[in-house]
Amino acid sequence: MEFEITGKERLWETFRSLTAIDSPSLGERRLCDWLKDRLRELGVDCYEDGAGDIIGGNCGNLYGFLPGGAGDPILLSAHMDTVEPSSGKKAILREDGVITSAGDTVLGADDAAGIAVILEAIRRINESGAPRRPIELLFPVAEEVFGLGSETADYSRIKAKEAYVLDLSGPVGEAANAAPTLMAFTIDIHGKAAHAGFAPQDGIHAIAAAARAVARIPMGEIKPGLCCNIGTIAGGRARNIIPENCRVTGEIRSLSHNGALLLWEEVKAVFKEEAAAIGAVAAIKKDVALSAYETPLNSLTVRRFRKACAEEGVACAIHSTMGGSDNNNFELHGIEGLVIACSMNDVHSVREYCDLNELEKCARLVSRLITGVDQDEDSIAVPTD
Repeated sequence: MEFEITGKERLWETFRSLTAIDSPSLGERRLCDWLKDRLRELGVDCYEDGAGDIIGGNCGNLYGFLPGGAGDPILLSAHMDTVEPSSGKKAILREDGVITSAGDTVLGADDAAGIAVILEAIRRINESGAPRRPIELLFPVAEEVFGLGSETADYSRIKAKEAYVLDLSGPVGEAANAAPTLMAFTIDIHGKAAHAGFAPQDGIHAIAAAARAVARIPMGEIKPGLCCNIGTIAGGRARNIIPENCRVTGEIRSLSHNGALLLWEEVKAVFKEEAAAIGAVAAIKKDVALSAYETPLNSLTVRRFRKACAEEGVACAIHSTMGGSDNNNFELHGIEGLVIACSMNDVHSVREYCDLNELEKCARLVSRLITGVDQDEDSIAVPTD
């Protein structure tokens, strides 16, 4: 099916309007209201859940449904929140099609790019009159806070078992089929305060115990698909007092959930050992923010994505990522998903940028996915790289 090219101006205007709305994590109210209006113009039934009350935000996750005449439903998703600094974002379109911020904020392509592409793809399908699959939409809040919004979503509303989450850096055509468990941890070492000059022998140096432990922890990429990082270490009250307390925070990421748990046991044991060695106590806690998943390369979701790329002449590359997304939570609820690139680059920095030509390419690709109805699932070949 060939789609009429409506021009990039509308896509640019949608993206520009989205980025002009402040939507920090837990503060997505204005963007949610704007998005409701745009979806209703497209004939989408909308529903906002009560996630905001649960997680302390001013807005819930936004669901949408657009009936279709053929095939199983497809779930499209892009999150509504942006990282800081985001207040007063302004998108600037260069002559070569590259879009940047003014330089003092993030651009917000993460994830305004995904939202803009979804809206444009639905508009094009509506205008073309092409047969489409039933479309389910989920625009979560607080994705940047370890997927808090999608963690509290009401999955009984979602019937689709196939999801495409527009939330990946890289050229359009790339997709992530696997993502890690993300485990955050906090370790408090409790020692004993004493004057550092008059009675150092009476103190138990909490920072010293923490430092010895940190020196023993493997950090960085330990092996492919397994990383550990100590992010902060803080303690003490004054330079002349033996520090009685020290707090260490860090994280473990692993494409294997069991691998994350095994490394955590090692980290925990090291801190307890070093604390006990000097008479201190280690209070330890962890939080599994996201759980690892892997969507099989021979799955229908991957095969449909590869087919759509081939039809659009887009180079396709499927790989794992060490970043989490709402798809981690979708997979826990039996939804088989891919996280696909939608022209976001240098995210989480004021250097963030995207490309209008890539946004256009992604809109055409998503249009293919929406209309990619196959009566015989086995007819979709399993391509090889």
